[in-house]
Amino acid sequence: MNFMGYTRPDGGVGVRNHLLVLPSVVCASDVAARIALQLNGAVYVTHQHGCAQLPSDSAQTKRTLVGFGANPNVAACIVVGLGCETIQAKDVADEIAKMTAKPVVYLSIQEEGGTLNAIARGVRIGREMLAELSLMRREEHPISKLILGLECGGSDAWSGLSANPAVGNASDRLIRAGGTSILSETQEMIGAEHLLARRAASPEVAERLFAVVRRAEEGALADGVDIRLANPTPGNRQGGLTTLEEKSLGCISKAGLEAPLQEILGFSERPTRRGLIFMDTPGHDIESITGMVAGGAQVIFFTTGRGTCTGCPIAPVIKVCSNSPTFERMRDNMDADAGPIIEGKKTIDEIGGELFDEMLKVASGRSTKSEDLGYGSFAINRIGPTQ
Repeated sequence: MNFMGYTRPDGGVGVRNHLLVLPSVVCASDVAARIALQLNGAVYVTHQHGCAQLPSDSAQTKRTLVGFGANPNVAACIVVGLGCETIQAKDVADEIAKMTAKPVVYLSIQEEGGTLNAIARGVRIGREMLAELSLMRREEHPISKLILGLECGGSDAWSGLSANPAVGNASDRLIRAGGTSILSETQEMIGAEHLLARRAASPEVAERLFAVVRRAEEGALADGVDIRLANPTPGNRQGGLTTLEEKSLGCISKAGLEAPLQEILGFSERPTRRGLIFMDTPGHDIESITGMVAGGAQVIFFTTGRGTCTGCPIAPVIKVCSNSPTFERMRDNMDADAGPIIEGKKTIDEIGGELFDEMLKVASGRSTKSEDLGYGSFAINRIGPTQ
């Protein structure tokens, strides 16, 4: 019940040992990418935020950037800014360093005298950091140090019968061993939220769950959209899902059957309790994964029936397919096949046990298909309009 991970100064444990090059603002994204591409072993993200945002959006963007840099899978971080943006690179770097005590530096393109100078300095700093990272070794840690993110996308009619409950079974196993799982996608609670609320650890947690789901539905209605009619998506419908309630029932099955719901988090917030957690994220797959990883998730289970090629820049994404035909057709992207459950060849418990074992192997260093392909998507949820 242990895994091999990288010990961090703040007590966290990384399942990867990344150098992350992180832009504080969209204007610095190209420079951040060019720095990372000259550093063998570095990863980077790009995004369209960091300036001209309302205060609520600016705070959420900054929290997400800091959370990504603070994730235990990041061993060191270079934060790149333009210099005149709302979210300053120095502030992001300082918060990451304060939270984690890991090596973090920042640079400003304007202060460096332009992009070429900024890229050159970033590469020099990155080479020094990578040399130190190469000396780090994995050590044995208890599974209680793991935070697992639970995601689904491109769902079909089989998802709620095979892949999702099998992932829920693996999540129950993790939580029994002292670990933490984060369920997400508020829009995909609609119509099934009462079932999850029954497992709330307190009346306050249940009411908070109802509140965030109600706000998601009412927010769509305020924009003239009945989300129960807009969802399922065309791909979901082609896969056999007919109502949002069907989709939601499948989604919550990723939370397993046993664990009490301990806490409700805002987007990219960090858990304060162990066990089953719910994070208020949109149904957008990439935004949801970004929020959970910024909240500290080191590994993601991503279930799908239609197929997806999603990855994350700093966290391994284990994609679990609901049916064997899609698994065979998309072997380049799929990590595990839950189709034998549908075929009556294996039980949910058997596949759940296999997924749990695979999670431990991935946490100890086994690469996922999205990592092999170099896929890493990043997107921050937006609350309001651009200023």
